[in-house]
Amino acid sequence: MTHLQAGLSPETLEKAKVELKENPDTLHQDIQEVRDMIITRPDIGFLRTEDAFILRFLRARKFNHFEAFRLLAQYFEYRQQNLDMFKNLKPTDPGIKQALKDGFPGVLSNLDKYGRRILLLFAANWDQSRYTFVDILRAILLSLETMIEDPELQVNGFILIIDWSDFTFKQASRLTPSMLRLAIEGLQDSFPARFGGIHFVNQPWYIHALYTVIRPFLKDKTRKRIFMHGNNLNCLHQLIHPEILPSELGGMMPPYDMGTWARALLDHAYDEEADYCPESYTLSVQDLEKDLEKDLSPKTMKRSQSVVEAGLLKRPDKVTSQEDNMKPLLALD
Repeated sequence: MTHLQAGLSPETLEKAKVELKENPDTLHQDIQEVRDMIITRPDIGFLRTEDAFILRFLRARKFNHFEAFRLLAQYFEYRQQNLDMFKNLKPTDPGIKQALKDGFPGVLSNLDKYGRRILLLFAANWDQSRYTFVDILRAILLSLETMIEDPELQVNGFILIIDWSDFTFKQASRLTPSMLRLAIEGLQDSFPARFGGIHFVNQPWYIHALYTVIRPFLKDKTRKRIFMHGNNLNCLHQLIHPEILPSELGGMMPPYDMGTWARALLDHAYDEEADYCPESYTLSVQDLEKDLEKDLSPKTMKRSQSVVEAGLLKRPDKVTSQEDNMKPLLALD
């Protein structure tokens, strides 16, 4: 085991070896082969090239050197193309702070059976008068940047649960195709995280319609990991045991405290007030829209009411044990 694997448990080391083809004897050579490809993309500013940073991209792509480099290039290219999004990417940024305090995202203290961190989004919490969808995306990306510092999560990955209860048609109408595409590019195509599942619960018909709009931009692997549970929480519990879920999701834990993760990131700054107007945030999305200019209209949405709800379930999880406390997660500088 090299120093680059020092943060991994014996179980995770074995998982990295079997699932990701991670070999301690060739680890430095693998990293260097990815680093050597940087000269092929002089148009991109690779701001970080240290071993530990490149390693997370190799893990995200199962040590396929070319795919790992492509992800690394897309990571920095996405940031170059969306400079405004990454200005002041800190928990104390007013828009990010508002989103974090409303649980965008929520982070459970317990891992699932496979060691994956579970992120929660209660969609109806989005207060559109106080922050934008882009602020939510920035808060999620910031949170992932913080959590991906943990080598255990680089190997084991994440689960995302989105609860659409009480999410209104008016709120949904603000989710334009260009914004959804921006999120897909940032999370699916440009971030070194392994997502083991994305679970929709209590979704109304217009969320199915949104899904049909974004589906062409999803990779096959991503589509296979999206589970539409509707109001059948038993289906969710077959994959994620209720022992680690909050009561809102039919779980055995207390109701989720939306400020849990925000307090972890903000610390003493959590209670400080900051004035913020969503309209003051100017993100240029015109280039992203292209042929996706039109917002979702009721007519468009109604054509998509018949999306399949629950046919993607695979195998049930066994009961997981609880962690007493959330693992310390390294904050960004």
